Amino acid sequence: MNVNLYKILVVVFTIQCLNMNGQIKYPITKKVKQIDDYHGAKVNDPYRWLEDDNSNETKTWVIEQNKITQKYLSVIPYKEKMKNRLTELWNYEKMNAPFKKGNYLFSYRNDGLQNQWVLYRQTSLLDNPEVVLDPNLLSTDGTTALSNFSISKDGKYLAYAISKAGSDWEEIHIKDLSTLQDLTDVVKWVKFSGMAWKGNGFYYSRYDEPKAGKDFTGLNQFHKIYFHQVGQNQTNDVLVYQDEKHGNRNFSAQTTDDENYLIVYGSETTSGSSLMIKDLSSSSNNFTILTDNFDSEQSVIDNIGSDFYMYTNMNASTFKLMKVSLKKDAQPVWTDVIPEQKDLLESVTFCGEHLVAKYLHHVSSKLVVYNLLGEKENDITLPDICQVMEVNSSREDKYVYYSTVSFINPTEVFVYDARTKTSKRVFKANTPIKSLNYVTEQVFYPSKDGTKIPMFITHKKGIELNGQNPCMVYAYGGFNVSLPPSYSPRVMMFLEAGGVYCVPNLRGGGEYGVDWHMAGTKCKKQNVFDDFTAACDYLVTNNYSSHQKIAISGGSNGGLLIGAVMTQRPDICKVALPAVGVLDMLRFHLFTIGRAWTVDYGCSESKEEFDCLYKYSPLHNVKSVEYPATMVLTGDHDDRVVPAHSFKFAATLQEYNKGKNPTLIRIDVNAGHGAGKPTSMQINEAVDTWSFVFYNLGVNY
Repeated sequence: MNVNLYKILVVVFTIQCLNMNGQIKYPITKKVKQIDDYHGAKVNDPYRWLEDDNSNETKTWVIEQNKITQKYLSVIPYKEKMKNRLTELWNYEKMNAPFKKGNYLFSYRNDGLQNQWVLYRQTSLLDNPEVVLDPNLLSTDGTTALSNFSISKDGKYLAYAISKAGSDWEEIHIKDLSTLQDLTDVVKWVKFSGMAWKGNGFYYSRYDEPKAGKDFTGLNQFHKIYFHQVGQNQTNDVLVYQDEKHGNRNFSAQTTDDENYLIVYGSETTSGSSLMIKDLSSSSNNFTILTDNFDSEQSVIDNIGSDFYMYTNMNASTFKLMKVSLKKDAQPVWTDVIPEQKDLLESVTFCGEHLVAKYLHHVSSKLVVYNLLGEKENDITLPDICQVMEVNSSREDKYVYYSTVSFINPTEVFVYDARTKTSKRVFKANTPIKSLNYVTEQVFYPSKDGTKIPMFITHKKGIELNGQNPCMVYAYGGFNVSLPPSYSPRVMMFLEAGGVYCVPNLRGGGEYGVDWHMAGTKCKKQNVFDDFTAACDYLVTNNYSSHQKIAISGGSNGGLLIGAVMTQRPDICKVALPAVGVLDMLRFHLFTIGRAWTVDYGCSESKEEFDCLYKYSPLHNVKSVEYPATMVLTGDHDDRVVPAHSFKFAATLQEYNKGKNPTLIRIDVNAGHGAGKPTSMQINEAVDTWSFVFYNLGVNY
């Protein structure tokens, strides 16, 4: 027998053995007696012990589960071929839109395969960029990421926050930009914070140091705002604002560009904010309260003297721009500048005496230029289906730096000249993919209740609609988050291999404003799952694919989506990939920042909301049926959605799944919720994911 043929047969036989019902010997997950009473309902939680991420038992369980998953994946014959091709597709120069600070233009860049993006500066776009901060030098494995930064108004200092192993916890360091040397300042226990400069210091937000062993699971409460003076020890930082009565509120600070005013935002959940403004030139410590409830979102764009331009959805579902005048000893005067329109207003940026508004029209970006009175001047020409990623300018600038991206074209950077009303492209990535061979279309399909849902469908040109194409459906559907077009090398590999990539824009997201968001929250959350299953059924009815050729994927709130859909409709797909998902809907509010999500989900502490949550909570709706081939994905340092969600869900699936499909869990070590994950780790995850998908869809790569 030919040696190569023999090797192939051995691999095929091994995979077949792994896939036979009962042949995957999952680690034995012990069960404990844990019954909770929710408003008279008795709910069993036998895997509660997996919530303790510090226990040796949990750590051993993680190791054993990863062994099983890697054993399964290791015998798929085309994994190495996939990795080589994906590495080629990933290896192209990347750049974001520059922004101006002082005498420099700053931008993020990546030469192709760098684990972390590097911060550069240059005096003009014609000059060679100079490295300001390279996070790749902060750790040997690339797991230390630059998560945020802010440059002082005079351009003298850079305050930058780093996160380690994917955690939301950050440390702030300071770099002297004249020497590019770090100072000795270190600010710790920072989370969900910006850095707002005032002179040679900045405002930031932090929590108290957590109890030992509770860094990644303990509740985050009593957020406070401090002021740090450059060159001082953190112990000398001044407490600027706290709320001793409301422990679950978060606070963030902003200073106006002229540094004359401090703005403090408060939030209780992921929707709605309060807003206070303090005149820093006054000796008074009093704030002017503009909104003291959480009924709407507001964000100050900038000020002209005592006139503050505010982006808000106050009485405006799709947002608008308002001007708030704060005259001394007078009540604030609110006036509309750019009134609410049908399209979603996503942001407004000053450019000299102009306002540049970014809109979302049927989930694709538009840029419109107005004068300061809110009168339209002109549109900025964009591709038909795209997302504008950044819009950077200021009141002192005459240029706008912006970038666009689509499903088949990576980021392109442009400069718009407000004087000539023209744009010039200054960066275009050189990728090994011919984008002209692919096409993105947008369809509108009916959900269960008749609501029309938009969906992007991307594939090779000339594809045959025979119902046999491998298909990936990715969605989110929550927290007012929109999913406009975006580019990913991992998606291009799927498209290149003949796949159909679909992104339905579900209710619960922000694509059409507040009403669209609220239609997918709390006891209306089932709308989100119905929108998703209707998307899959549409693809089958219209012969793009079949249920046996569909894979479904989503992360975080999207992981909840996949968990709910696969437990409600196990027949909807062949492969399911719930990633870093909120899967225990009865206990999510007990960990880290989970209570902030109750505005979208509700809370099991309420009888009415418990009844709704219990009906769809993925963990509590696993039954003795055949489930799709499932690979749950999480990170051991995820302190946003703690990995216990994924641990308990995977253990329950392994207990109850009655079919031949595998139910695996892939747990990244030294990784968190996803932000800052190094390129090497992203590639490895994508290869494992796609090899699992291709094999279980019966597609040979």
